[in-house]
Amino acid sequence: MVREQHKQATNVIGTVKGPGESGNQYVFITADTQHIKIGEFVSYRLTHTDNVPVEILGKISACILVDHLPDRIFADTEIDPSAIASLIGFKYSSPEIYEVAVDVIGYFHPNLGFMNPRQPPEPGAKVYRADDPTLRRILNKRQVGDVGSATIGSLLLRDLEAVPISLDVKALVSTHMAILAGTGSGKSYTAGVLIEELLRPYNRAAVLIFDPHGEYGTLEAMRGHPAFSSEDGYAPQVQILTPEQITIRISSLNYADIKMLLPEMSERQQAILNKAFNNLQARKRKNARWDINDLIYEVNEADVIQDKNGNEQPGSSAQALEWKLEKLANSPYFHAFEHLTPQDLFEPGQVTVLQMNEISQEEQQVICAAILRQANQARMNTLKEKITAEDENYLPYPVFILLEEAHRFAPAHEPSRCKAVIRTILSEGRKFGLGVGLITQRPGKLDSDVLSQCMSQFIMRIVNPVDQDSLKYGVEAAGRDLLKELPALTKGQVIISGMCVNTPVLCQVRQRLTAHGGETLDAPSLWQAHFQSHRLRERAAASAPLAGRRQAATVRGVSID
Repeated sequence: MVREQHKQATNVIGTVKGPGESGNQYVFITADTQHIKIGEFVSYRLTHTDNVPVEILGKISACILVDHLPDRIFADTEIDPSAIASLIGFKYSSPEIYEVAVDVIGYFHPNLGFMNPRQPPEPGAKVYRADDPTLRRILNKRQVGDVGSATIGSLLLRDLEAVPISLDVKALVSTHMAILAGTGSGKSYTAGVLIEELLRPYNRAAVLIFDPHGEYGTLEAMRGHPAFSSEDGYAPQVQILTPEQITIRISSLNYADIKMLLPEMSERQQAILNKAFNNLQARKRKNARWDINDLIYEVNEADVIQDKNGNEQPGSSAQALEWKLEKLANSPYFHAFEHLTPQDLFEPGQVTVLQMNEISQEEQQVICAAILRQANQARMNTLKEKITAEDENYLPYPVFILLEEAHRFAPAHEPSRCKAVIRTILSEGRKFGLGVGLITQRPGKLDSDVLSQCMSQFIMRIVNPVDQDSLKYGVEAAGRDLLKELPALTKGQVIISGMCVNTPVLCQVRQRLTAHGGETLDAPSLWQAHFQSHRLRERAAASAPLAGRRQAATVRGVSID
Protein backbone atom coordinates (compact mmCIF):
# COMPACT_ATOMS: atom_id res chain seq x y z
CA MET A 1 0.00 0.00 0.00
CA VAL A 2 2.85 2.36 0.89
CA ARG A 3 4.59 1.50 -2.39
CA GLU A 4 1.37 2.27 -4.34
CA GLN A 5 0.97 5.64 -2.58
CA HIS A 6 4.61 6.51 -3.30
CA LYS A 7 4.12 5.54 -6.93
CA GLN A 8 1.07 7.79 -7.19
CA ALA A 9 2.95 10.67 -5.56
CA THR A 10 5.84 10.43 -8.01
CA ASN A 11 3.39 10.48 -10.93
CA VAL A 12 1.70 13.75 -9.86
CA ILE A 13 2.13 16.35 -12.61
CA GLY A 14 -0.42 19.06 -11.75
CA THR A 15 -3.48 20.32 -9.88
CA VAL A 16 -7.04 20.71 -11.19
CA LYS A 17 -8.06 24.33 -11.74
CA GLY A 18 -11.65 23.72 -12.81
CA PRO A 19 -13.91 22.70 -15.72
CA GLY A 20 -12.89 23.26 -19.33
CA GLU A 21 -14.76 24.67 -22.31
CA SER A 22 -16.99 21.60 -22.67
CA GLY A 23 -18.76 19.46 -20.11
CA ASN A 24 -16.40 16.59 -20.84
CA GLN A 25 -13.24 18.58 -20.18
CA TYR A 26 -11.27 19.91 -17.22
CA VAL A 27 -8.20 22.14 -16.84
CA PHE A 28 -5.19 21.63 -14.61
CA ILE A 29 -2.17 23.80 -13.79
CA THR A 30 1.37 22.46 -14.06
CA ALA A 31 5.00 23.47 -14.32
CA ASP A 32 5.97 20.01 -15.65
CA THR A 33 7.18 20.62 -19.20
CA GLN A 34 8.29 17.01 -19.74
CA HIS A 35 4.94 15.21 -19.59
CA ILE A 36 2.39 17.68 -21.01
CA LYS A 37 2.35 16.36 -24.55
CA ILE A 38 -0.75 16.49 -26.71
CA GLY A 39 -2.33 13.03 -26.60
CA GLU A 40 -0.67 12.04 -23.30
CA PHE A 41 -2.82 10.03 -20.86
CA VAL A 42 -3.43 11.48 -17.39
CA SER A 43 -5.89 10.68 -14.60
CA TYR A 44 -7.48 11.94 -11.42
CA ARG A 45 -8.95 9.98 -8.53
CA LEU A 46 -12.70 9.96 -7.90
CA THR A 47 -14.63 8.20 -5.12
CA HIS A 48 -17.40 6.25 -6.82
CA THR A 49 -20.95 5.74 -5.52
CA ASP A 50 -19.92 2.52 -3.71
CA ASN A 51 -17.10 4.45 -1.92
CA VAL A 52 -14.47 2.72 -4.02
CA PRO A 53 -11.90 5.14 -5.49
CA VAL A 54 -11.45 4.87 -9.26
CA GLU A 55 -8.96 6.42 -11.65
CA ILE A 56 -10.62 8.61 -14.28
CA LEU A 57 -8.50 8.50 -17.41
CA GLY A 58 -8.23 11.49 -19.71
CA LYS A 59 -6.19 12.69 -22.65
CA ILE A 60 -4.37 16.03 -22.95
CA SER A 61 -5.92 17.99 -25.83
CA ALA A 62 -4.47 21.53 -25.43
CA CYS A 63 -1.78 23.44 -23.55
CA ILE A 64 -1.42 27.19 -22.97
CA LEU A 65 1.47 29.10 -21.32
CA VAL A 66 -0.15 31.33 -18.68
CA ASP A 67 2.79 32.64 -16.65
CA HIS A 68 6.51 33.07 -17.30
CA LEU A 69 9.48 35.40 -16.78
CA PRO A 70 9.24 38.90 -18.33
CA ASP A 71 9.69 38.95 -22.09
CA ARG A 72 12.60 41.42 -21.78
CA ILE A 73 14.72 38.67 -20.20
CA PHE A 74 14.23 36.43 -23.26
CA ALA A 75 14.83 39.26 -25.76
CA ASP A 76 18.57 39.51 -25.02
CA THR A 77 20.27 36.35 -26.28
CA GLU A 78 23.39 37.12 -24.21
CA ILE A 79 21.46 36.81 -20.94
CA ASP A 80 20.77 33.47 -19.25
CA PRO A 81 17.10 33.68 -18.08
CA SER A 82 17.76 31.27 -15.19
CA ALA A 83 20.60 33.51 -13.90
CA ILE A 84 18.34 36.58 -13.92
CA ALA A 85 15.60 34.60 -12.18
CA SER A 86 17.99 33.65 -9.35
CA LEU A 87 19.19 37.26 -8.99
CA ILE A 88 15.66 38.55 -8.48
CA GLY A 89 14.97 35.83 -5.91
CA PHE A 90 12.83 33.53 -8.07
CA LYS A 91 12.99 30.27 -6.10
CA TYR A 92 11.17 27.86 -8.46
CA SER A 93 13.21 25.63 -10.78
CA SER A 94 10.65 26.04 -13.59
CA PRO A 95 9.37 29.63 -13.98
CA GLU A 96 6.76 28.70 -16.65
CA ILE A 97 3.21 27.79 -15.65
CA TYR A 98 0.92 25.96 -18.09
CA GLU A 99 -2.84 25.58 -18.27
CA VAL A 100 -3.59 22.16 -19.72
CA ALA A 101 -6.96 20.99 -21.06
CA VAL A 102 -7.90 17.32 -20.65
CA ASP A 103 -10.71 15.45 -22.40
CA VAL A 104 -12.20 12.88 -20.04
CA ILE A 105 -12.28 9.26 -21.26
CA GLY A 106 -13.60 7.67 -18.06
CA TYR A 107 -12.83 4.77 -15.76
CA PHE A 108 -12.30 1.30 -17.18
CA HIS A 109 -14.84 -1.43 -16.52
CA PRO A 110 -13.57 -4.94 -17.46
CA ASN A 111 -16.89 -5.93 -19.05
CA LEU A 112 -18.28 -2.61 -20.29
CA GLY A 113 -15.14 -0.74 -21.31
CA PHE A 114 -14.70 2.94 -20.47
CA MET A 115 -17.49 4.52 -18.43
CA ASN A 116 -17.77 8.31 -18.24
CA PRO A 117 -18.53 9.38 -14.65
CA ARG A 118 -20.21 12.65 -15.76
CA GLN A 119 -18.67 14.25 -12.70
CA PRO A 120 -15.84 16.80 -13.09
CA PRO A 121 -12.90 16.73 -10.69
CA GLU A 122 -12.87 19.10 -7.74
CA PRO A 123 -10.53 22.11 -7.95
CA GLY A 124 -7.32 21.22 -6.16
CA ALA A 125 -7.49 17.53 -7.07
CA LYS A 126 -4.16 16.00 -8.05
CA VAL A 127 -3.57 15.01 -11.69
CA TYR A 128 -1.37 11.99 -12.35
CA ARG A 129 0.49 10.77 -15.40
CA ALA A 130 -1.00 7.34 -16.13
CA ASP A 131 1.64 4.65 -15.59
CA ASP A 132 2.67 2.13 -18.25
CA PRO A 133 1.23 -1.03 -16.59
CA THR A 134 -2.17 0.62 -16.26
CA LEU A 135 -2.18 1.69 -19.90
CA ARG A 136 -1.11 -1.78 -21.05
CA ARG A 137 -4.08 -3.21 -19.18
CA ILE A 138 -6.85 -0.80 -20.17
CA LEU A 139 -6.01 0.50 -23.67
CA ASN A 140 -6.04 -2.90 -25.33
CA LYS A 141 -9.05 -5.18 -25.68
CA ARG A 142 -6.61 -8.07 -26.13
CA GLN A 143 -3.24 -8.50 -24.50
CA VAL A 144 -0.05 -9.32 -26.41
CA GLY A 145 0.03 -12.93 -27.59
CA ASP A 146 -3.61 -13.69 -26.72
CA VAL A 147 -5.68 -15.62 -29.25
CA GLY A 148 -7.34 -12.96 -31.38
CA SER A 149 -4.72 -10.25 -30.72
CA ALA A 150 -2.63 -8.24 -33.18
CA THR A 151 0.31 -6.27 -31.77
CA ILE A 152 0.66 -3.46 -34.28
CA GLY A 153 3.24 -1.35 -32.39
CA SER A 154 3.59 0.66 -29.19
CA LEU A 155 2.15 3.83 -27.65
CA LEU A 156 3.84 6.79 -29.33
CA LEU A 157 4.37 9.07 -26.32
CA ARG A 158 6.01 6.42 -24.14
CA ASP A 159 9.34 4.60 -24.39
CA LEU A 160 9.52 2.21 -27.33
CA GLU A 161 7.66 -1.04 -26.53
CA ALA A 162 6.81 0.23 -23.01
CA VAL A 163 3.08 0.11 -23.84
CA PRO A 164 2.39 -2.32 -26.71
CA ILE A 165 -0.77 -1.62 -28.69
CA SER A 166 -2.56 -4.93 -29.24
CA LEU A 167 -5.72 -4.86 -31.36
CA ASP A 168 -8.83 -7.03 -31.12
CA VAL A 169 -8.81 -9.09 -34.34
CA LYS A 170 -12.43 -10.20 -33.91
CA ALA A 171 -13.63 -6.58 -33.94
CA LEU A 172 -11.13 -5.64 -36.63
CA VAL A 173 -12.30 -8.16 -39.23
CA SER A 174 -15.99 -8.40 -38.35
CA THR A 175 -16.75 -4.67 -38.27
CA HIS A 176 -14.29 -3.81 -41.08
CA MET A 177 -11.33 -1.43 -41.09
CA ALA A 178 -9.72 1.36 -43.10
CA ILE A 179 -6.08 2.46 -43.38
CA LEU A 180 -6.03 6.12 -44.47
CA ALA A 181 -2.75 7.87 -45.21
CA GLY A 182 -1.00 10.23 -47.57
CA THR A 183 1.69 9.10 -50.00
CA GLY A 184 4.85 7.95 -48.23
CA SER A 185 3.26 7.80 -44.76
CA GLY A 186 3.66 4.04 -44.44
CA LYS A 187 0.14 2.72 -45.12
CA SER A 188 1.30 -0.35 -47.07
CA TYR A 189 3.97 -0.99 -44.45
CA THR A 190 1.31 -0.85 -41.72
CA ALA A 191 -0.90 -3.19 -43.74
CA GLY A 192 2.03 -5.61 -44.00
CA VAL A 193 2.46 -5.57 -40.20
CA LEU A 194 -1.26 -6.25 -39.80
CA ILE A 195 -1.14 -9.19 -42.24
CA GLU A 196 1.84 -10.60 -40.34
CA GLU A 197 -0.18 -10.48 -37.13
CA LEU A 198 -3.20 -12.13 -38.76
CA LEU A 199 -0.97 -15.04 -39.89
CA ARG A 200 0.64 -15.54 -36.48
CA PRO A 201 -0.09 -18.85 -34.68
CA TYR A 202 -2.56 -17.14 -32.34
CA ASN A 203 -4.74 -16.02 -35.30
CA ARG A 204 -4.17 -18.22 -38.41
CA ALA A 205 -6.51 -16.08 -40.51
CA ALA A 206 -7.79 -16.67 -44.05
CA VAL A 207 -6.73 -13.53 -45.94
CA LEU A 208 -7.05 -12.32 -49.54
CA ILE A 209 -5.25 -9.19 -50.78
CA PHE A 210 -6.09 -7.25 -53.96
CA ASP A 211 -2.67 -5.82 -54.84
CA PRO A 212 -2.81 -3.32 -57.75
CA HIS A 213 0.91 -2.45 -57.53
CA GLY A 214 2.55 -5.79 -56.71
CA GLU A 215 3.77 -4.61 -53.28
CA TYR A 216 2.85 -7.62 -51.15
CA GLY A 217 4.96 -10.33 -52.79
CA THR A 218 7.54 -9.99 -50.00
CA LEU A 219 5.07 -11.69 -47.64
CA GLU A 220 6.48 -14.93 -49.04
CA ALA A 221 9.23 -14.53 -46.41
CA MET A 222 6.72 -15.73 -43.79
CA ARG A 223 7.25 -19.27 -45.10
CA GLY A 224 9.65 -20.95 -42.73
CA HIS A 225 10.08 -17.83 -40.55
CA PRO A 226 10.34 -18.95 -36.90
CA ALA A 227 8.12 -16.09 -35.67
CA PHE A 228 5.15 -17.59 -37.53
CA SER A 229 5.55 -21.28 -36.65
CA SER A 230 4.27 -23.12 -33.61
CA GLU A 231 4.88 -26.41 -31.79
CA ASP A 232 1.75 -28.03 -33.24
CA GLY A 233 3.27 -27.84 -36.73
CA TYR A 234 1.52 -24.68 -37.90
CA ALA A 235 3.29 -22.59 -40.55
CA PRO A 236 1.53 -19.98 -42.70
CA GLN A 237 1.00 -20.53 -46.41
CA VAL A 238 1.58 -17.67 -48.87
CA GLN A 239 0.03 -17.89 -52.33
CA ILE A 240 1.16 -15.20 -54.80
CA LEU A 241 -0.97 -15.17 -57.96
CA THR A 242 0.56 -13.22 -60.84
CA PRO A 243 -1.73 -11.63 -63.49
CA GLU A 244 -1.45 -14.63 -65.83
CA GLN A 245 -2.70 -16.89 -63.01
CA ILE A 246 -5.85 -14.81 -62.37
CA THR A 247 -8.78 -16.44 -64.14
CA ILE A 248 -12.49 -15.61 -63.86
CA ARG A 249 -15.24 -17.70 -65.40
CA ILE A 250 -17.31 -15.76 -67.93
CA SER A 251 -20.56 -17.18 -66.56
CA SER A 252 -19.82 -15.63 -63.14
CA LEU A 253 -20.15 -12.15 -64.65
CA ASN A 254 -23.37 -10.17 -64.89
CA TYR A 255 -24.57 -7.85 -67.64
CA ALA A 256 -22.97 -4.73 -66.15
CA ASP A 257 -19.60 -6.53 -65.85
CA ILE A 258 -19.65 -7.53 -69.51
CA LYS A 259 -20.79 -4.08 -70.58
CA MET A 260 -17.81 -2.52 -68.80
CA LEU A 261 -15.35 -4.89 -70.50
CA LEU A 262 -16.58 -4.12 -74.02
CA PRO A 263 -15.61 -1.05 -76.07
CA GLU A 264 -18.07 1.83 -76.26
CA MET A 265 -21.46 0.70 -77.58
CA SER A 266 -24.43 2.49 -79.11
CA GLU A 267 -27.74 2.51 -77.27
CA ARG A 268 -29.11 -0.12 -79.66
CA GLN A 269 -26.12 -2.38 -79.09
CA GLN A 270 -26.56 -2.04 -75.32
CA ALA A 271 -30.26 -2.87 -75.62
CA ILE A 272 -29.54 -5.96 -77.73
CA LEU A 273 -26.78 -7.14 -75.39
CA ASN A 274 -29.06 -6.70 -72.37
CA LYS A 275 -31.86 -8.64 -74.05
CA ALA A 276 -29.46 -11.38 -75.14
CA PHE A 277 -27.97 -11.70 -71.66
CA ASN A 278 -31.41 -11.95 -70.02
CA ASN A 279 -32.50 -14.56 -72.58
CA LEU A 280 -29.32 -16.54 -71.90
CA GLN A 281 -29.94 -16.46 -68.16
CA ALA A 282 -33.53 -17.59 -68.67
CA ARG A 283 -32.55 -20.44 -71.00
CA LYS A 284 -29.81 -21.77 -68.76
CA ARG A 285 -30.69 -23.30 -65.44
CA LYS A 286 -29.56 -21.46 -62.30
CA ASN A 287 -25.77 -21.44 -61.80
CA ALA A 288 -25.27 -23.14 -65.17
CA ARG A 289 -22.06 -22.36 -67.00
CA TRP A 290 -21.99 -20.70 -70.39
CA ASP A 291 -19.37 -19.17 -72.61
CA ILE A 292 -19.05 -16.29 -75.06
CA ASN A 293 -20.33 -18.40 -77.96
CA ASP A 294 -23.61 -18.91 -76.10
CA LEU A 295 -23.93 -15.16 -75.63
CA ILE A 296 -23.08 -14.48 -79.30
CA TYR A 297 -25.83 -16.89 -80.33
CA GLU A 298 -28.34 -15.00 -78.16
CA VAL A 299 -27.14 -11.67 -79.58
CA ASN A 300 -27.87 -12.87 -83.12
CA GLU A 301 -31.28 -14.12 -82.00
CA ALA A 302 -32.08 -10.79 -80.34
CA ASP A 303 -30.94 -8.54 -83.21
CA VAL A 304 -33.90 -8.97 -85.53
CA ILE A 305 -35.64 -6.19 -87.47
CA GLN A 306 -38.69 -6.16 -89.69
CA ASP A 307 -38.59 -5.01 -93.31
CA LYS A 308 -41.35 -2.98 -94.98
CA ASN A 309 -43.23 -6.19 -95.73
CA GLY A 310 -43.18 -7.26 -92.10
CA ASN A 311 -40.59 -9.99 -92.60
CA GLU A 312 -37.89 -10.50 -89.94
CA GLN A 313 -34.30 -9.96 -90.99
CA PRO A 314 -31.01 -9.98 -89.08
CA GLY A 315 -29.95 -6.49 -87.96
CA SER A 316 -26.57 -4.84 -88.37
CA SER A 317 -25.73 -4.47 -84.64
CA ALA A 318 -25.15 -8.17 -84.05
CA GLN A 319 -22.00 -8.22 -86.19
CA ALA A 320 -20.45 -5.33 -84.25
CA LEU A 321 -21.35 -6.96 -80.91
CA GLU A 322 -20.03 -10.33 -82.09
CA TRP A 323 -16.66 -8.74 -82.92
CA LYS A 324 -16.47 -7.09 -79.49
CA LEU A 325 -17.49 -10.29 -77.68
CA GLU A 326 -14.88 -12.32 -79.57
CA LYS A 327 -12.21 -9.87 -78.35
CA LEU A 328 -13.43 -10.51 -74.79
CA ALA A 329 -13.20 -14.25 -75.43
CA ASN A 330 -9.47 -13.78 -76.14
CA SER A 331 -8.88 -12.03 -72.80
CA PRO A 332 -6.22 -13.74 -70.64
CA TYR A 333 -8.31 -13.19 -67.50
CA PHE A 334 -11.84 -14.29 -68.48
CA HIS A 335 -12.32 -17.91 -69.50
CA ALA A 336 -15.09 -20.31 -70.43
CA PHE A 337 -14.27 -22.82 -67.69
CA GLU A 338 -11.10 -21.85 -65.75
CA HIS A 339 -11.93 -20.07 -62.50
CA LEU A 340 -10.51 -19.08 -59.11
CA THR A 341 -13.01 -20.51 -56.64
CA PRO A 342 -13.33 -19.54 -52.95
CA GLN A 343 -11.61 -22.82 -52.07
CA ASP A 344 -8.66 -21.76 -54.26
CA LEU A 345 -8.38 -18.35 -52.61
CA PHE A 346 -9.11 -18.95 -48.93
CA GLU A 347 -7.72 -21.25 -46.27
CA PRO A 348 -7.12 -20.61 -42.54
CA GLY A 349 -3.44 -19.86 -42.06
CA GLN A 350 -3.05 -18.70 -45.66
CA VAL A 351 -2.70 -15.32 -47.34
CA THR A 352 -3.44 -15.11 -51.07
CA VAL A 353 -2.12 -12.09 -52.98
CA LEU A 354 -3.72 -11.20 -56.31
CA GLN A 355 -1.07 -9.17 -58.14
CA MET A 356 -2.99 -6.97 -60.57
CA ASN A 357 -0.27 -4.50 -61.58
CA GLU A 358 -0.45 -5.48 -65.28
CA ILE A 359 -4.25 -5.48 -65.51
CA SER A 360 -6.29 -2.48 -66.72
CA GLN A 361 -8.42 -0.63 -64.18
CA GLU A 362 -11.68 -1.73 -65.85
CA GLU A 363 -10.61 -5.38 -65.72
CA GLN A 364 -9.43 -4.96 -62.11
CA GLN A 365 -12.86 -3.70 -61.11
CA VAL A 366 -14.69 -6.56 -62.82
CA ILE A 367 -12.34 -9.18 -61.34
CA CYS A 368 -12.73 -7.67 -57.88
CA ALA A 369 -16.53 -7.45 -58.19
CA ALA A 370 -16.81 -11.07 -59.35
CA ILE A 371 -14.61 -12.42 -56.53
CA LEU A 372 -16.32 -10.34 -53.85
CA ARG A 373 -19.78 -11.41 -55.04
CA GLN A 374 -18.81 -15.05 -55.08
CA ALA A 375 -17.15 -14.91 -51.62
CA ASN A 376 -20.19 -13.19 -50.14
CA GLN A 377 -22.56 -15.71 -51.71
CA ALA A 378 -20.34 -18.59 -50.64
CA ARG A 379 -20.41 -17.55 -46.99
CA MET A 380 -24.18 -17.03 -47.02
CA ASN A 381 -24.93 -20.34 -48.75
CA THR A 382 -22.53 -22.25 -46.50
CA LEU A 383 -24.02 -20.87 -43.27
CA LYS A 384 -27.56 -21.51 -44.54
CA GLU A 385 -26.50 -25.07 -45.46
CA LYS A 386 -27.56 -24.61 -49.09
CA ILE A 387 -24.29 -26.16 -50.33
CA THR A 388 -22.11 -29.04 -49.15
CA ALA A 389 -18.36 -29.55 -48.81
CA GLU A 390 -18.20 -30.96 -52.36
CA ASP A 391 -19.26 -27.60 -53.84
CA GLU A 392 -16.42 -25.35 -55.07
CA ASN A 393 -18.07 -22.42 -53.28
CA TYR A 394 -18.18 -24.13 -49.88
CA LEU A 395 -16.59 -21.72 -47.37
CA PRO A 396 -17.03 -22.94 -43.77
CA TYR A 397 -14.87 -20.30 -42.01
CA PRO A 398 -14.71 -16.47 -41.81
CA VAL A 399 -12.46 -14.66 -44.29
CA PHE A 400 -10.81 -11.25 -44.49
CA ILE A 401 -10.29 -9.33 -47.75
CA LEU A 402 -7.88 -6.39 -48.05
CA LEU A 403 -8.34 -3.85 -50.86
CA GLU A 404 -5.24 -1.76 -51.62
CA GLU A 405 -5.96 1.53 -53.45
CA ALA A 406 -9.60 1.25 -52.34
CA HIS A 407 -10.59 4.54 -54.02
CA ARG A 408 -10.13 2.73 -57.35
CA PHE A 409 -12.75 0.14 -56.42
CA ALA A 410 -15.21 2.41 -54.57
CA PRO A 411 -14.70 5.96 -55.93
CA ALA A 412 -16.71 8.78 -54.41
CA HIS A 413 -18.30 10.35 -57.49
CA GLU A 414 -17.72 7.84 -60.28
CA PRO A 415 -19.46 4.62 -61.34
CA SER A 416 -17.74 1.41 -60.27
CA ARG A 417 -18.46 -2.29 -60.67
CA CYS A 418 -17.27 -2.97 -57.12
CA LYS A 419 -19.00 -0.20 -55.20
CA ALA A 420 -22.39 -1.88 -54.81
CA VAL A 421 -21.01 -5.24 -53.68
CA ILE A 422 -18.55 -3.54 -51.29
CA ARG A 423 -21.44 -1.62 -49.73
CA THR A 424 -23.41 -4.84 -49.36
CA ILE A 425 -20.54 -6.67 -47.68
CA LEU A 426 -19.78 -3.75 -45.35
CA SER A 427 -23.41 -3.55 -44.20
CA GLU A 428 -24.21 -7.29 -44.06
CA GLY A 429 -20.87 -9.14 -44.02
CA ARG A 430 -20.62 -9.11 -40.23
CA LYS A 431 -23.46 -11.64 -40.01
CA PHE A 432 -21.71 -14.05 -42.36
CA GLY A 433 -18.07 -13.68 -41.28
CA LEU A 434 -16.85 -11.70 -44.27
CA GLY A 435 -14.54 -8.83 -43.26
CA VAL A 436 -13.11 -6.10 -45.47
CA GLY A 437 -10.13 -3.79 -45.05
CA LEU A 438 -9.73 -0.68 -47.20
CA ILE A 439 -6.42 1.10 -47.86
CA THR A 440 -6.26 4.47 -49.60
CA GLN A 441 -4.03 7.51 -49.88
CA ARG A 442 -6.99 9.68 -50.92
CA PRO A 443 -9.86 9.31 -48.40
CA GLY A 444 -11.57 12.30 -50.05
CA LYS A 445 -11.92 10.21 -53.23
CA LEU A 446 -13.30 7.16 -51.40
CA ASP A 447 -17.08 6.75 -51.29
CA SER A 448 -18.31 8.27 -48.00
CA ASP A 449 -20.89 5.52 -47.39
CA VAL A 450 -18.17 2.90 -47.77
CA LEU A 451 -15.79 4.73 -45.43
CA SER A 452 -18.43 5.29 -42.75
CA GLN A 453 -19.06 1.52 -42.53
CA CYS A 454 -15.45 0.84 -41.43
CA MET A 455 -15.63 0.71 -37.64
CA SER A 456 -11.85 0.59 -37.05
CA GLN A 457 -9.57 3.25 -38.50
CA PHE A 458 -5.82 3.58 -38.94
CA ILE A 459 -5.10 7.21 -39.83
CA MET A 460 -1.61 8.32 -40.80
CA ARG A 461 -0.09 11.59 -42.00
CA ILE A 462 -2.48 13.49 -44.28
CA VAL A 463 -1.84 17.09 -45.37
CA ASN A 464 -4.46 17.51 -48.10
CA PRO A 465 -7.28 19.69 -46.64
CA VAL A 466 -9.98 17.91 -48.68
CA ASP A 467 -8.88 14.52 -47.34
CA GLN A 468 -8.68 15.88 -43.79
CA ASP A 469 -12.24 17.23 -44.02
CA SER A 470 -13.54 13.90 -45.31
CA LEU A 471 -12.21 12.20 -42.17
CA LYS A 472 -14.13 14.50 -39.83
CA TYR A 473 -17.40 13.17 -41.17
CA GLY A 474 -16.46 9.67 -42.26
CA VAL A 475 -14.46 8.66 -39.16
CA GLU A 476 -16.50 9.38 -36.06
CA ALA A 477 -14.44 7.55 -33.46
CA ALA A 478 -11.11 9.29 -33.94
CA GLY A 479 -11.83 12.47 -32.00
CA ARG A 480 -11.15 15.98 -33.25
CA ASP A 481 -8.18 16.43 -30.91
CA LEU A 482 -6.22 13.59 -32.54
CA LEU A 483 -7.23 14.56 -36.07
CA LYS A 484 -5.46 17.88 -35.47
CA GLU A 485 -2.24 15.87 -35.23
CA LEU A 486 -2.46 14.49 -38.80
CA PRO A 487 -0.05 16.95 -40.50
CA ALA A 488 2.51 16.53 -37.69
CA LEU A 489 2.67 12.71 -37.81
CA THR A 490 5.83 11.23 -39.27
CA LYS A 491 6.31 8.01 -41.23
CA GLY A 492 5.14 4.98 -39.28
CA GLN A 493 3.06 6.95 -36.77
CA VAL A 494 -0.65 6.19 -36.79
CA ILE A 495 -3.85 7.15 -34.99
CA ILE A 496 -5.80 3.96 -34.22
CA SER A 497 -9.45 4.29 -33.26
CA GLY A 498 -12.71 2.42 -33.35
CA MET A 499 -13.88 -1.02 -32.31
CA CYS A 500 -10.44 -2.68 -32.24
CA VAL A 501 -9.17 -0.59 -29.27
CA ASN A 502 -10.77 0.65 -26.05
CA THR A 503 -9.98 4.29 -26.86
CA PRO A 504 -8.18 6.13 -29.71
CA VAL A 505 -4.38 5.99 -29.39
CA LEU A 506 -1.29 7.39 -31.08
CA CYS A 507 0.90 4.44 -32.08
CA GLN A 508 4.37 3.87 -33.48
CA VAL A 509 4.10 0.95 -35.90
CA ARG A 510 6.51 -1.87 -35.09
CA GLN A 511 9.22 -3.09 -37.45
CA ARG A 512 8.08 -5.65 -40.01
CA LEU A 513 9.33 -9.22 -39.78
CA THR A 514 9.23 -9.51 -43.58
CA ALA A 515 10.67 -7.05 -46.09
CA HIS A 516 8.55 -4.16 -47.34
CA GLY A 517 7.74 -4.30 -51.04
CA GLY A 518 6.53 -0.75 -51.55
CA GLU A 519 9.72 1.26 -51.14
CA THR A 520 10.12 4.38 -53.32
CA LEU A 521 12.74 4.07 -56.05
CA ASP A 522 16.00 5.94 -55.43
CA ALA A 523 16.07 7.91 -58.68
CA PRO A 524 19.50 9.64 -58.22
CA SER A 525 21.23 6.32 -57.47
CA LEU A 526 19.62 4.68 -60.50
CA TRP A 527 20.67 7.60 -62.70
CA GLN A 528 24.23 7.35 -61.43
CA ALA A 529 24.35 3.59 -62.00
CA HIS A 530 22.98 3.90 -65.53
CA PHE A 531 25.48 6.65 -66.39
CA GLN A 532 28.42 4.60 -65.10
CA SER A 533 27.37 1.45 -66.97
CA HIS A 534 26.80 3.49 -70.16
CA ARG A 535 30.26 5.06 -69.82
CA LEU A 536 31.87 1.61 -69.39
CA ARG A 537 30.12 0.31 -72.52
CA GLU A 538 31.35 3.33 -74.51
CA ARG A 539 34.94 2.76 -73.36
CA ALA A 540 34.72 -0.94 -74.18
CA ALA A 541 33.36 -0.15 -77.65
CA ALA A 542 36.13 2.42 -78.27
CA SER A 543 38.92 0.09 -77.17
CA ALA A 544 37.68 -2.90 -79.21
CA PRO A 545 38.89 -1.62 -82.68
CA LEU A 546 42.28 -0.65 -81.25
CA ALA A 547 42.74 -4.11 -79.73
CA GLY A 548 41.84 -5.66 -83.08
CA ARG A 549 44.42 -3.55 -84.94
CA ARG A 550 47.09 -4.44 -82.39
CA GLN A 551 46.40 -8.14 -82.78
CA ALA A 552 46.60 -7.92 -86.59
CA ALA A 553 49.85 -5.92 -86.42
CA THR A 554 51.39 -8.46 -84.07
CA VAL A 555 50.64 -11.24 -86.55
CA ARG A 556 52.46 -9.22 -89.25
CA GLY A 557 55.35 -8.46 -86.90
CA VAL A 558 54.64 -4.72 -86.86
CA SER A 559 54.22 -2.50 -83.77
CA ILE A 560 51.57 0.24 -83.83
CA ASP A 561 52.42 1.78 -80.41
